Amino acid sequence: MAAPLTATAFMNALRAEGLALVEVGSWKTHNRNSKGSFGPLNGVIVHHTGPYTTEAGMVSYCVSGSQALPGPLCHGVIGRDGKVYLVGYGRANHAGGGDNDVLNAVIAESYATNPPATNKGEGDPGAVDGNSRFYGFECINKGDGREPWPEKQLDAMARAAAAICRAHGWTAKSVIGHLEWNDQKPDPKGFIMASMRARVAERLKHQANWTPSAPAPAPTASSMEARISLLEKLVAAQEKRLVALEKVVA
Repeated sequence: MAAPLTATAFMNALRAEGLALVEVGSWKTHNRNSKGSFGPLNGVIVHHTGPYTTEAGMVSYCVSGSQALPGPLCHGVIGRDGKVYLVGYGRANHAGGGDNDVLNAVIAESYATNPPATNKGEGDPGAVDGNSRFYGFECINKGDGREPWPEKQLDAMARAAAAICRAHGWTAKSVIGHLEWNDQKPDPKGFIMASMRARVAERLKHQANWTPSAPAPAPTASSMEARISLLEKLVAAQEKRLVALEKVVA
């Protein structure tokens, strides 16, 4: 449980984690604070956007929202190329109502692989206002289970969540999916949140700007030929030494 970061501290935390940021309009003061509180903060919720025509159109939608659901609809939109568009800061219409059991498990960071199953959603009796308790990132994906999640995007999602956890001193267990908070929601779809928490946990073991080492490239035909040539030369040299040794012995 923590007071919200300032908008500048939020941005700096994301940048320190190695993310490419795009500031959209007056995002630092674009919020729904007049409709309710923002804080105390307890964690990060990851979303998928659902169907979109263009990424730019979805970013614009997350800024403005609709008459039924005014924007901002999150704090950052994460594109398929890993860029993070900052669209609002403060209370945002992203989480809706959720389960108090889940909130308590996130606060205590007390669960194993997954938080307890949620049994609450928006409008349900006893549902907790998630818009006041969570940072939110909308990640551009159709959410149909068929559109792939590019590695650059998954990495950016992990970096964004880790940046917030690092700033507050939270562990990866403070990061949940929308479907783990609200039983009316399916997002994010196409990967499991346990795998995203594992990514976040690994990042938190390192400095903020850490990047995993790339695996060694597979040998090409030309490199294999070079290796064989070197081995042949070594064998030939060894044979010469043996012949010379035999002459000395004789």
